[in-house]
Amino acid sequence: VVDGEVATVGSANFDRRSFILNFEANAFIYKKEFAEKMENQFKEDFKLCRELTLEDYQKRGVWQSIKESISRLFSDVL
Repeated sequence: VVDGEVATVGSANFDRRSFILNFEANAFIYKKEFAEKMENQFKEDFKLCRELTLEDYQKRGVWQSIKESISRLFSDVL
């Protein structure tokens, strides 16, 4: 949701890789009712989320750290 009146839906992230290397697509919907529905859905989704704190991150297990390190090896192609 951009401004309460425009919403965008798609696969593009707002980073250089998405805009330059990847084949991404987004639709921009210029309809206030749709933007309001999207915003309300985001608010509902946020109710189901929990914040990940630095303390949580530092407590992650060894196996998680190993998986993260292995994943980093492939980050350029993911």
